[in-house]
Amino acid sequence: MRVLIVDDHPVVVSGCKALLAAEPGVEIFAAGDGESGFAAFCAHDPDVCVVDINLPGLSGFDLAQRILGKDADAKIVVFSMNEDPAFAARAIQAGARGYIAKNDDPMLFLPALKQVCDGGTWLPADLARKMAFARHPSPLENLSTREIEILRLLAAGDDMGDIADKLGVSYKTIANNCTALKAKLGARSSMDLLRAAIEVLR
Repeated sequence: MRVLIVDDHPVVVSGCKALLAAEPGVEIFAAGDGESGFAAFCAHDPDVCVVDINLPGLSGFDLAQRILGKDADAKIVVFSMNEDPAFAARAIQAGARGYIAKNDDPMLFLPALKQVCDGGTWLPADLARKMAFARHPSPLENLSTREIEILRLLAAGDDMGDIADKLGVSYKTIANNCTALKAKLGARSSMDLLRAAIEVLR
């Protein structure tokens, strides 16, 4: 099994490698951001990709869509600190075959990858229950992938100019997106929007 891990935290990558080290026949590749993750996918043709949502530059959601644009049969597992069912739902919508929370039982990591690699899907039981029985929709459910990416960058400390540069769009486009986000999240000011970004993405 050839595994590509895309995560910008070296400790997380080392931990994943340690969990897979004892399994015979596993070959591991790693990348620290979305662009190098896509390059590694093209170079190594992994059987399964483990992708963090919050990557520098290209987000995990965008990376998943780019990988699937190249290979519609690619098997992707999103690996995230966030246990919000809306994130898991967004990951599935983006084409991921599985979703693993970073505080899940580490012993489930390898079985999850094997199940996805064998053509199945994987969701932690608790998260699957939350998705099935959620009564109150998450604010994220009404946001586009681009809007979630803007929130992520705001929460990371970027201003609108930085975000425009990173996403390759004009400052005015980002300003308009932020105005729409304020309306959707009930934020009256830019500071309220920043607080909302940190709150919904915590």
